[in-house]
Amino acid sequence: MAALAVAGVASAQSSVTLFGVVDASISGYSSTSRDLGTGVTYDKLGFPIYNPFYLNRGSIKASRRELAHSGYNSSRLGFRGTEDLGGGLAASFWLEAPISNDDGQTGVSTFTRRSTVSLSGGFGEVRLGRDYTPTFWNDTVFDPFGTNGVGSNLVNTANGAFGGFTGYADGKKLPDALKNVPQLPDAGGSNYVRAGNSIGYFLPPNLGGFYGQVMYGFHEKTKYSPGTATPLAENASRTGRYVGGRFGYANGPLDVALAYGSSTVGDQFYVGTTTKVNTLNLGASYDFGPVKLFGELSRAKNKVDYEVEPYLGGRPDIDLTGYLLGVTVPVGAGLIRASYSSVKYDENLVARNPWEVLPADKKANKLAIGYVHNLSKRTALYATVARVSNKNGASLTVGGPSFQGTGNGFTPKTSTGYDFGIRHAF
Repeated sequence: MAALAVAGVASAQSSVTLFGVVDASISGYSSTSRDLGTGVTYDKLGFPIYNPFYLNRGSIKASRRELAHSGYNSSRLGFRGTEDLGGGLAASFWLEAPISNDDGQTGVSTFTRRSTVSLSGGFGEVRLGRDYTPTFWNDTVFDPFGTNGVGSNLVNTANGAFGGFTGYADGKKLPDALKNVPQLPDAGGSNYVRAGNSIGYFLPPNLGGFYGQVMYGFHEKTKYSPGTATPLAENASRTGRYVGGRFGYANGPLDVALAYGSSTVGDQFYVGTTTKVNTLNLGASYDFGPVKLFGELSRAKNKVDYEVEPYLGGRPDIDLTGYLLGVTVPVGAGLIRASYSSVKYDENLVARNPWEVLPADKKANKLAIGYVHNLSKRTALYATVARVSNKNGASLTVGGPSFQGTGNGFTPKTSTGYDFGIRHAF
């Protein structure tokens, strides 16, 4: 009877698919910070102060080697199905779980990569659940490395840690440098990559190459009326909300898309502040045949809205700008991948007096190169090496250990890493 019941449920579906990726790599990471002190400091008037007893302490290097996963494609296990409702309508579901095949600790315990149910037809598709945010799509689609492994573009790395980061929702190990970044009070809700509790709408695919989507992610926080009844412990009534959209055009070798999203990362009723991260990015690719070019421009702003503007002015908005240039070159059964990405932080600081010397803007750039050799349509070997160079106190890494000694006079400088692995899809 149980077997007949299962068969009856399965027959009601037009299709049900089990799919997944198992990706494992030997990966290495190193992060080097240096003592850039010279024994010379400056007072508030700009005059130098010399310390003849200062002794430069050199550098500190933190390194690690491990068996990792998701160096080429994110390891996952999923189920998807579609039922034809007739009249051009279809109902679909998609449940996709992250797996950590390197240690087996993460399995199908959550579907935090994607968990949606949808209705589609000539009007397009309405999708409910957890899914990629529109603004993340440009980061991954126009990155030769698909935002995976040590080669993942720096725009994605920096944006993921900008204004609050909930961690990777695909089973990847969180880089140590991001573990102490303030977390959004959310479990399985919204982060830069994905939004939970969301409603999404996708345009139909028959628009002559034009495509697009919009998304609204609920914060699902309790709201109190009057507002003064808000308990101190629940003083974050809108944190976690996401609103965004992405529209593009793909025809032949050209693909270009513009995306915008706004995430509420902080909301303090009694302080009278709401903090948002607004992201705008433009991505494009063009396939010439022998070579395919990629590019992305991105700008994010971490801004605080004040119910009552402070007398001396509030915290200045923090801007994060970045760009990516990438290329892939098919070589027989293989593919050469390379990218250069760069980001800059602008804290919009204002000197408090004519003699104050403001710190230079933090900057970082990254160079990555790799090769993928396809043994079949489902199995591939890959190798990637990458290096990040930080300036003026930026502390981005390729993954692995964070910079050491940063609270003791050491400045983050370079981070290098490699992935050598195998990917099998089914």
